[in-house]
Amino acid sequence: MVKKVFKIVGFTVFALFTLLLAVIIYVRIVAAVDPPLVESSNYELTERKEISEGSFTLGRNLFRKSDSGLYEMYVEGNPYSIGLASGKLAKELVQFQEVAFTNQIRQLVPSEIYLSVLKYFVGWFNRDLEQHIPEEYKQEIYGVSQVASHEFDDIAPPFQRILNYHAAHDIGHALQNMSLVGCTSFATWGNKSEDSTLIIGRNFDFYVGDDFARDKIIALYRPEKGHAFMMITFGGMTGVLSGMNEQGLTVTINAAKSEVPTASATPVSLVAREILQYASTIDEAYAIAKKRKMFVSESFLIGSAKDRRAAIIEKTPEEIDLVEATGEYLVCTNHFQGKVLGNTPLNTEHKRTSASVYRHQRVNELLNSNGTNTVAKTASILRNQLGLQNADIGLGNEKSINQLIAHHGIIFQPEKKLVWVSTAPWQLGKFVCYDLSKVFKGALPLSEIYEQAQTLPADSFLLTKNYSRYLKFAPFRFPFQSREGLQPDSLIAQNPNSYLSYMLAGDFYLTDQQFEKARAAYEIGLTKEVATLQERDHMMENLTRCKKEIK
Repeated sequence: MVKKVFKIVGFTVFALFTLLLAVIIYVRIVAAVDPPLVESSNYELTERKEISEGSFTLGRNLFRKSDSGLYEMYVEGNPYSIGLASGKLAKELVQFQEVAFTNQIRQLVPSEIYLSVLKYFVGWFNRDLEQHIPEEYKQEIYGVSQVASHEFDDIAPPFQRILNYHAAHDIGHALQNMSLVGCTSFATWGNKSEDSTLIIGRNFDFYVGDDFARDKIIALYRPEKGHAFMMITFGGMTGVLSGMNEQGLTVTINAAKSEVPTASATPVSLVAREILQYASTIDEAYAIAKKRKMFVSESFLIGSAKDRRAAIIEKTPEEIDLVEATGEYLVCTNHFQGKVLGNTPLNTEHKRTSASVYRHQRVNELLNSNGTNTVAKTASILRNQLGLQNADIGLGNEKSINQLIAHHGIIFQPEKKLVWVSTAPWQLGKFVCYDLSKVFKGALPLSEIYEQAQTLPADSFLLTKNYSRYLKFAPFRFPFQSREGLQPDSLIAQNPNSYLSYMLAGDFYLTDQQFEKARAAYEIGLTKEVATLQERDHMMENLTRCKKEIK
């Protein structure tokens, strides 16, 4: 009888192992991506030339580090050549960015078993990804992938990895409840702008660790087809997060609430790239967005020098809407506003439970109280950390326009072809100005190309004690960060008006079974401006537990 049981158990284990092996092999086969067919490029056998410390050329392409701390890159040619050039010129940044990204994923998913499961799930989920990406962008990504590190080949081959990384913003949708994604953008024109021209401001709040946001590139592209354009990016990224083309058309993207996707489609950043490269008006941008299938929901704030206004394209995997302003300004956060998508159950619930509506109201409040808008006022709004009616809601609150996590802040004046980009930290450093009408006039000089006379100074907040205190608070802000060294009283002292301080202190005391202290912390935290309903519910549930334990 015992032998029979062992035989059954052994057979079952063998069958499960065989099934698992078959699934792994199957997923690897269906997820495999063949490289695109490309024409040979002169850059394949050519290495970059260092012309000074940190400055490189490759043919007519250039890469250098500005004294602002931003990197500047100019590339031109066909898609594969652009990919090869950008990859070779910024090789160290491409490889560092992948290390930073994978390290952050390991922080989010510390279990090796879960990481393996995640790897195969992503492979399965993205099995048809390449079918939704235009051939020219696959060729460009393939060019970039030639310099990718082989350190991560156990995840997938370089081309497949870089391709999948372009869905990083889309993956961030699933992390919205962890306060990692929460962008804000707005536009003014006509009577709302001091000189009547279109002004657009935007914070790209996408947090994947400090290292991920360390090296920002001002990329200047002159593709063989479409318009020349600039975008702010990072090593290995060919998609667009924020950018403006030579026609004065701008694109910025804001995540909206999505259903859990069942299969991949075109990554949002590549839809934005296609708009930036091929559109010169709002209608042309809308037509491009309409023809592409996406697997998450997104708002595209489009500014147009030709139209002298801005509009919002709201898009889900199934529907699309063009939202026009009723006045001469627009505000965009992380919920839909149009007639088609604004009243769906998913969007309505998201408005009720998230920080998006509050942030939207705060931008409106500032635009209506600051007088006619200017570039300097736009920077001030992007840096604003207060709540409605200038309430102190603590540092790093998701309801703030400035959440102190921004990858970058950016300001456009499309009719003047001017763009201001923030320098570190976040959007608090100086904003440096680039004049695209000059930049795309001829070959780039090897000296500074930003307009130094138009620089906006750094935020004075950097000189305050509150900034120093926040730097001590920040390492404990997110759920995935280590709690080693956390001292509840010190945390509260560093950020006393933030619900986060009391929530983190309460969680610490609760884990340590100090129920009286935990109760006191949660009770105070609930009197503060809490960013999301999920966090409020978390504190209330834990407060109830503390009261039961105290009895």
